[in-house]
Amino acid sequence: MSNLDQRPAPTLCGAARHTGPVRELQEGRRVPLGESTVVRRLLPTLGRRMIGAWCFVDHYGPDDITDTPGMRVPPHPHIGLQTVSWLHAGEVVHRDSVGSLATIRPRELGLMTSGRAIAHSEESPRPHRDAPILHGAQLWVALPDPHRHVAPAFEYHAELPRVTGGGGLDATVILGTLDGAASPGTTYSPLVGADLTLAAGTDARLPLEEDFEYAVLTIEGESEVDGVRLAPGSLLYLGEGRTELPLRADDPASVLLLGGLPFEEQLVMWWNFIGRTQEEIETARRDWADGQRFGTVEGYEGPRLSAPPLPPTPLKPRGRTR
Repeated sequence: MSNLDQRPAPTLCGAARHTGPVRELQEGRRVPLGESTVVRRLLPTLGRRMIGAWCFVDHYGPDDITDTPGMRVPPHPHIGLQTVSWLHAGEVVHRDSVGSLATIRPRELGLMTSGRAIAHSEESPRPHRDAPILHGAQLWVALPDPHRHVAPAFEYHAELPRVTGGGGLDATVILGTLDGAASPGTTYSPLVGADLTLAAGTDARLPLEEDFEYAVLTIEGESEVDGVRLAPGSLLYLGEGRTELPLRADDPASVLLLGGLPFEEQLVMWWNFIGRTQEEIETARRDWADGQRFGTVEGYEGPRLSAPPLPPTPLKPRGRTR
């Protein structure tokens, strides 16, 4: 998925470093995406810009797309990151410039590594009468410096490991490792992403890595995370220093757990690019405009996305400390 903002401000990634557990509720903002989809952008925000290597979180739906085009994100470029497509309802067709074509369905992992350069599109299949509800999340992972120029690639994993704990908790491991269960998705830094399903009456404790920082995104239903009551679409930053996470739910609910070692590198995120210098971003934008480097997405009906103008202010890399 893309950042379709045609006036994107430079994002100075990183945030104030916490050395212990916290409970910071983050406000999202509504952002139009494509022809008919509106998302809740929960990362980056003014208060929190990264969670480990996770640097971008959009939550969308549940939306009835029966009489709409559904998701329509034209071909657009990426460098320096991975995209994670995660659905709770509906279907999304992924195409990219390395020749990948995949239909991603609920609780299946679509993982794209942009590396040095890739282009892709995402759209609801047509007709979509068999999948009329669209609901899910799109996430980005920043690639660390030693790996940010790897060859572009796409992975599709229909089967993912699960962790079934006591107290009504059932977790699907999207990326990384959780309680000994490891996702088959390729990662380049220590992190975890997991979909936690909470049955009615859940009262559980999930083991965590003490040196990771964590956050949870509420996808469906209301839940209580470490004593904080969360409505759907909420992002709660939890900080570091935790060895377990208390989870409760009176009724069925689902949350995404995101975590990882704090990302210490300095970087700049602008539009759909993650780089380290102004010159790198300028080159990527120029290459996309000139039709170089990113390849061609075959099969999408419609024009590709044009790059917005660069901001008048310099793009300066920043670290986690503001």
